[in-house]
Amino acid sequence: MRGGTRLPRAVRLLVVARAVNRLGAFSLSFLTVLITTRFGASAAVAGGVSAAFGVATVPSRLVGGRLADRIGRRRTIVLGLTGCAVAQVGLATAGGLATAVCWAVLLGLVFEIYEPPSQAVIADVVAPDEQVRAYGLLNAALAAAGMGAGLLAAAVGRWDLRWLFAVDALTCLLCALTVRLLLPADGRVASAAAARTPSASPWRDRALLRMLAAGTLFAVVYLQIMITLPLALDHEGLRPADAGLLFTVSALTVAAGQPLTRWRRLRTLSAPVAFVAGHLLLAVGLAGYAAADGLAVHVASTVVWSAGDLLLVGRAQAVVASLAPPGGTGRYLAVYGTSWGIAGVAAPLTGTQLLEHAGTVGLWSATALACLVLAALQPALLRAAGLPRAHREPRSPAAELPDGTAH
Repeated sequence: MRGGTRLPRAVRLLVVARAVNRLGAFSLSFLTVLITTRFGASAAVAGGVSAAFGVATVPSRLVGGRLADRIGRRRTIVLGLTGCAVAQVGLATAGGLATAVCWAVLLGLVFEIYEPPSQAVIADVVAPDEQVRAYGLLNAALAAAGMGAGLLAAAVGRWDLRWLFAVDALTCLLCALTVRLLLPADGRVASAAAARTPSASPWRDRALLRMLAAGTLFAVVYLQIMITLPLALDHEGLRPADAGLLFTVSALTVAAGQPLTRWRRLRTLSAPVAFVAGHLLLAVGLAGYAAADGLAVHVASTVVWSAGDLLLVGRAQAVVASLAPPGGTGRYLAVYGTSWGIAGVAAPLTGTQLLEHAGTVGLWSATALACLVLAALQPALLRAAGLPRAHREPRSPAAELPDGTAH
């Protein structure tokens, strides 16, 4: 029952570098606090600054995808991380509100640049039948590092909030240096391929746009959990801080479940089957939130929906990468990634309205229903996309060598 081949060295190094970066990626949670406490701004102004940052991240991701296909993956990752470090230092040293706002918007404009090339590296060097595992490993490493980030933030933030941004800048630079020194240099072949396909616009690809629509609905559901869960717990008479415990349970479930992704039965699942199973588990977990009457049920429900997340995470990126033409992987992944920017605006608006007018039962029932819709529609979307056989059909165990490696 041994799993697949060992992932390429470039992927393992990228995972480590991004995990180091994630350890310091806690400062944005304190952006509004910095604006209000250091510069005396109102909560409304601080919220506006945070929203401006969020809007700026959408073109940031698109720029990252285009640069990844034009100048190379490694250069784009280093450029994006260095830009983040500069903007973080600017926020830490800003002497006035106007300066801080400018640095916050600049941070948004560079914040997502390194995401598309990071995902494209995996698509470049990992075989299609192993990409889901590779993307899953990256996301699991980021989740595990996120747990450490919270502890680090609690320690550093006791001194001065500005130190949070300084530490974040340092981890960005460490990640950039690791990528620059250890990742393979950008080849000329990829750049030449990108130059030969300038007319391959992702926005004209109907299969990609269908994936974007489904991905946006999924992102709205996922961000409901991240954003609205503390408020929902408060409405139920539980402590909002217990959301931190549930997020930790989720991260542990995803991280602990990574060895299962090497299990043959899971690795050979077709994309349609995996999407249906993952969304159904999400629906069951969120329905559990709707019926929960205590913290123990919330914990059990969190384990269930996180198991669904384990099946889904990385799956969509692998499918999107398979849709991209030669030289267009970065742009395709960037367009798909805008789903999170769109959801970042829609999720808090819809979640708070549902919570106010329908309560926690209505909120979680609606999100569970959205997962059922995705479970029903995703297979049809995948069939319409004309996916390669590796994603469309389950892999036969006979296609593997006795040691578990693929032909």
